[in-house]
Amino acid sequence: MEKNGKIFVAPPKDGSDFKELFKQLAAAGAGRPLGSDGFPRGPWTPELLAEAISQIDSNRIGVDLRTVQLWFQENEKGISPSNIRWLARIFGCDDPEATSEWQMELSAAQSRLTAKRRDSKKTGSSTGLRVPDMPPPVTIDDQTQPASDLAQGIDATRQRQGFSLARRSEALFSHGSPLNLPASIFAGASALGFLSYIVGIHSATYIRVDGVVKQVGFLWAPNWTFLFMVLLPLFFAFVIELLVFWKHDARFKLVAQGDRLESDDAWTRNVQAYSYTYWSVFLICVLFAGLLQWIGVCLIPLLEGGDDYATSWGTLAIVQPDVISVPVSIVFTALAYLYMCLCFYLFFAGLILLHTIVHDLWRIEEASTMRPVEHRREGGEIGLRVMRGIFRCTVLGVLVAICMKVQSSYLSSNGGDIVTWIAHDMSSALYERHDGGNSFSHRMPTHYSSLLVAISTCIVFLYGSIRLGVGKRFRVPLWRMSAVVGLLFASYLLIDAFEGFSILVGVGVLLATYGLFDPEFGRWRASELGSNQSVS
Repeated sequence: MEKNGKIFVAPPKDGSDFKELFKQLAAAGAGRPLGSDGFPRGPWTPELLAEAISQIDSNRIGVDLRTVQLWFQENEKGISPSNIRWLARIFGCDDPEATSEWQMELSAAQSRLTAKRRDSKKTGSSTGLRVPDMPPPVTIDDQTQPASDLAQGIDATRQRQGFSLARRSEALFSHGSPLNLPASIFAGASALGFLSYIVGIHSATYIRVDGVVKQVGFLWAPNWTFLFMVLLPLFFAFVIELLVFWKHDARFKLVAQGDRLESDDAWTRNVQAYSYTYWSVFLICVLFAGLLQWIGVCLIPLLEGGDDYATSWGTLAIVQPDVISVPVSIVFTALAYLYMCLCFYLFFAGLILLHTIVHDLWRIEEASTMRPVEHRREGGEIGLRVMRGIFRCTVLGVLVAICMKVQSSYLSSNGGDIVTWIAHDMSSALYERHDGGNSFSHRMPTHYSSLLVAISTCIVFLYGSIRLGVGKRFRVPLWRMSAVVGLLFASYLLIDAFEGFSILVGVGVLLATYGLFDPEFGRWRASELGSNQSVS
């Protein structure tokens, strides 16, 4: 039968499982275009079918050739709901009604395959199916390919694809111990702190031309100590926790009709789809935020002098050459800025991964509209857990931006040290003591970079809120999270904008800190009430 210039085979509805049905359709070349002579061009091959699926306009990610090869092989591998959608488009010859019929037929065939696999496990037959994560026992007569060999083949295929910054960045978060990345960030900040002691700028003051004695020591700068020793390690820990939960647990639950190997391959394709984004962020962080900023803010002033930028520990050698020499400052600042730009690349890579998780979850939910009610409820709970993780990361990201802007504002202020400056700002608002404001106006590139951090972080949270929504049941917690993020972002914008700004910042920080422990703002109390009711 011909439909839209392609070979059309109607759904047989004969009770076949997916493997049996797919073998018949692939041999018949269902969905392949007719030749110029009007005759079929032949059966499907894995390469031809993978290419046809990848050329569907609405399929932005495509399908991995290895996944299609598994459909052709004599194994018990099934097909995921998202790939059922694309395969139905092929067999339905791009006809909406035929595609809908084939989608129902393929879903039913996959369900029958899953039922056979479950029954085979229960009976304990020697030909039973194995759990996807467990390698089968190898015997002398076993002629099948072991699971370890299959995994090694997939790894070899990925290696032949060449270096991928996206996959390498994702591997830093998902492979190995969850403590590796946060501990590495903390260790780097600790090493810089020890070096600052060695070179003598851990705590250093200088007298400004107006007579103000300012503390500009490295350990007094929260954007180089508290940021890298507390905020970023926590941020990476929450990203790793959410990524591992989604990649190894939640995603597989939502695509239960498929198998873990196919789920992992689909996730890898999702990560690889962001390749240009990773490279763009890498170039901006390393080239502009790292190298060019170091040259403009530290290297040129140290070599030629100048007062365009506020004096900090990095340029202290200009006004206090007896404390630290110019060559030592150049080396120390180069190491510090190299460490900083790499950390912030990983920070933005974490944001990209959060966006990938949200987008992946949304696509799976959109492709699984015919799931049972309990599965949709489970998807809503997974969505809420994802939003809780994203909220925690958003809070920490805005706190990172606050640290950066507070330090930048302090360097141009009249405060002697950052603690005294914040305390004086609070007292000036509470007791109506007015200060003359800042005496100096300097270029402050950190204001701009901190704004990029704050906006990028909030955009990921906003995207997750819009895409997931997580239903009416979870709307109140989501509004509470959004209110805290909005307050924290507003307090960031108003830093040093009026006397008493530190009070607003303090309130935002306190709420954000509480939100790290209880993102839903009331979950603990609700659980306590539930437990009390169950006891009574």
